[in-house]
Amino acid sequence: VQLVESGGGLVQPGGSLRLSCVASGFSFSNSPMAWARQAPGKGLEWVSNIYSTGTTFYSDSVKGRFTISRDNAKDTVWLQMDRLKPEDTAVYRCGPGRHSGVWGQGTQVTVSS
Repeated sequence: VQLVESGGGLVQPGGSLRLSCVASGFSFSNSPMAWARQAPGKGLEWVSNIYSTGTTFYSDSVKGRFTISRDNAKDTVWLQMDRLKPEDTAVYRCGPGRHSGVWGQGTQVTVSS
């Protein structure tokens, strides 16, 4: 399994970022995909899931601000993050489902003025 995240960076509060995750080594189109994040000094926090059917779920902390999407033809999942807050600062990782225990190396998102 290979998972390569990109799209992170430094953004001001209220700004937006779009994260990408390109996956390989498993049946992407049949697999749920998830995003999770890890803030400095904290554990991994689940952010969002998208199933092969397109059904999505979000944690309460990001609901209404983040949008997960996928393209099975490109083996890619995205996380559109709007109205970012300083507390969204973390390394964001993708994986084949919330409970797989498999995550990519991640991409750093820093929200600061």
